[in-house]
Amino acid sequence: MARRAFYSFHYLPDNWRASTVRNIGTVEGNRPASDNDWESITSAGDAEIKRWIADQMNGRSCTVVLVGTNTANRKWINYEIVESWNGGMGVVGIRIHGLKNSEGNISTMGNNPFDYITYGATKKVLSTTVKCYNPTGSNSQERYAWIQEHFANAVEEAIRIRGKN
Repeated sequence: MARRAFYSFHYLPDNWRASTVRNIGTVEGNRPASDNDWESITSAGDAEIKRWIADQMNGRSCTVVLVGTNTANRKWINYEIVESWNGGMGVVGIRIHGLKNSEGNISTMGNNPFDYITYGATKKVLSTTVKCYNPTGSNSQERYAWIQEHFANAVEEAIRIRGKN
C-alpha cells in the first residue's frame, strides 16, 4: 500500500518540478492546487491558508519538502514543516533544483529549509534529525531517476525517524 504524502514547495517557480516528482507515483500525494486556486487561497488571509493546509495534511503520513532555490525559510513552507512535525508526521526534503522546469532550465541549489526550524525543549535544529536529499546525477534525467528509485524509501525512513523523535 502506497503511503500518502503532503507535498510542500515554493509554488512559483517550482510547481513544474514538483509536478514531475508527484507523477512518479510511488507515494500517493495531495491534489495540486491550480494557479487560480492557490491565488484565491493566499488572497483569503492567514486563517484560510492554515485551514487549507490542515485539510491537505489530513490523513497523510509524511510531508515531502521539495527544495528549490528559494524554498528555505519561507513563511508557509516553515509553517507546513512545523505543523507536520508537531502532528507526528514524517518529514523529508528532496532537492529539486537540478530538475528541469517547463522551459527546460535547472536552477541553483538553495539552503536546507530544516536549518531554520527548531523543535523540542532543547530547541534542536530540525536539520540535525530530518534528512534533505540531494539527488545524484549529471543531468535532470539522472536526478529524476535517482528520485524515482529512492523516493519511497526516503518517505519510509522519514516516518521511522519521526517515530523515534
